[in-house]
Amino acid sequence: MRLSKGIVTAAAAAAMVLGLTACTDSSAPAVDVETPADFAEGSTMAKLADAGEITIGTKFDQPLFGLADPDGVPQGFDAEMGKLIAAKLGIQPEKINWVETVSANREPFIQNGQVDLVIATYTINDARKEVVSFAGPYYQAGQDLLVLEGNPEGISSVDDLMGKKVCTVSGSTSEKNIAPYVAAATDVIATDTYSNCLEPLRSGAVAAVTTDNVILAGLADQNEGEFEVVNEPFTEEPYGIGLALDDTDFREFVNDTLQDAEDDGTWDELWEKTAGKVLPTPTPPSIDRY
Repeated sequence: MRLSKGIVTAAAAAAMVLGLTACTDSSAPAVDVETPADFAEGSTMAKLADAGEITIGTKFDQPLFGLADPDGVPQGFDAEMGKLIAAKLGIQPEKINWVETVSANREPFIQNGQVDLVIATYTINDARKEVVSFAGPYYQAGQDLLVLEGNPEGISSVDDLMGKKVCTVSGSTSEKNIAPYVAAATDVIATDTYSNCLEPLRSGAVAAVTTDNVILAGLADQNEGEFEVVNEPFTEEPYGIGLALDDTDFREFVNDTLQDAEDDGTWDELWEKTAGKVLPTPTPPSIDRY
């Protein structure tokens, strides 16, 4: 099923009954690895193709998008986007070096050359574009709230958070976006991963967890019967692929790869084999070739 362009609601996710194990199943068919094109000498594409390997930063704790399997290999839609790009460079999936990347270290990892790409539920915004470049977006989410099952606090929207505590991840756009809706900065409890927000929510130390609706939907699915998504998104979060600032040729190569995948149906296939086990299939957003 394809939805209109825009934010996929977590309500639709909750209606699905398939488990997280299925949605991150590594049996999802791999994209065919291509014979690499004759890339320009000295380009990032040529260097990676010649090396036969690529280093990609992604999250290891994000159900549906990037969740490490028992072997420590991330599974999900972000991981499939990484395999897609690697395949265009002639790089086999086993030659991808996956680096666990949390919200706070995405820009430093790119700037320091520790990774070639970051594909990690990474929202494109103007501040980040000053220090890194983005290809995409390849998906659009929206920030929402996760509460206890049954919503005992009666939180119907972000406007109900005044006087309550909320948990999110340090260095994320979610942390910045939630600030106007709480009474004091100390009402925002920031941690390093969203999974670390679940115990404070269980214990009542916070009334809600906030981040993108697709991430919250994955957490709710992973912990069936414990949590629910409020389903009142209050932002638009275009997910992009981060790479070195001003590496225009590489950015355009990644953009072309994403566009081809959208045009030939590969994007849909990769979505439906990962996040699509829980979430309906949206229309991919238009690529911003800034």
